[in-house]
Amino acid sequence: MYTIALLLHLLQRAAYFYSIILMVYALLSWFPGGYQSGLGGLLAKICEPYISLFDRLPLRIGPLDFTILVAILTLNLAVQGLAQIVIWITVHLVY
Repeated sequence: MYTIALLLHLLQRAAYFYSIILMVYALLSWFPGGYQSGLGGLLAKICEPYISLFDRLPLRIGPLDFTILVAILTLNLAVQGLAQIVIWITVHLVY
C-alpha cells in the first residue's frame, strides 16, 4: 500500500513539474527570440511532442492560443483520474 501511495505521489509531482515546464515554455513566446535561445530549444524538445497532440483542436481565438492551457488541464485531469482509479482498485482489492 505504501509503495502505491509513493508511486502516485511521484506521478503527481512529475505532472506538477511538467506543468511548470509547459508554463515557462508558454512565457517564452512573450520574448523575441525566446524559442531560439538555448533554454527555448531545450524546452521545445521537452514540450512540443505533448503540445502537438492538441494541434488539431481549434484552440486559437484571435491572437490568443489556449493550446498550452488545455494541455496542462488535460495532464492534470489525467493524473488525478489515474490516481482515483488506482486508489479505487487498491481499496477494493485490499478490503
